[in-house]
Amino acid sequence: MTPKREASRPQNAPRPGSGAIAWARRVPLAIRGACYYVVFLATALVAAPLLADALCARFLPWRLELGALRWPGWGLFAICLASYTACSYWLMSRGRGAYVEFDPPERFVADGPFRWSRNPIAACVLGMLLGEAVGLSSAGVLVLFLLAAPLAHLQVMCLEEPLLARRFGDSYARYLRRTPRWIPRPPRGRTESSRPS
Repeated sequence: MTPKREASRPQNAPRPGSGAIAWARRVPLAIRGACYYVVFLATALVAAPLLADALCARFLPWRLELGALRWPGWGLFAICLASYTACSYWLMSRGRGAYVEFDPPERFVADGPFRWSRNPIAACVLGMLLGEAVGLSSAGVLVLFLLAAPLAHLQVMCLEEPLLARRFGDSYARYLRRTPRWIPRPPRGRTESSRPS
């Protein structure tokens, strides 16, 4: 795949010709990104944990009390939230698109934090959930984290990676070989993010 081809619209990206996606694409990227950011975090870090905590309190007999360990939990949460924000901004600004599947980036991004790990955004979300579980001493949020981790892995393997492989071809195949899926490691080789044509 040539750089010019990579810089074009992804092969399977939603076309801005009809429906909600066309309407959304008329909204400036910064506003779309901010809306996705707020809605996603409100769902993942407020609504889902509240529901998990309520269900756990009702149906599971065990409770957590972590005492002073709560503070490292909130530290982990803060670090992962800051990293999530930075990685999301990087992907949105370099990829020329939002970071949600129905409104995806138009360019392949393999530099910055994405040189260290293929999924830093998802890893940060899992880290925030774990930090929240520890910080709140919440068995429900811990159960949510334990369910979310394998689901995130399956989503990446079965949905995201095949879709990106179809969109970005050989560049993405080389990226898969060079960059770990979850555990960050120092970058090897050169960056292959798409450049302007």
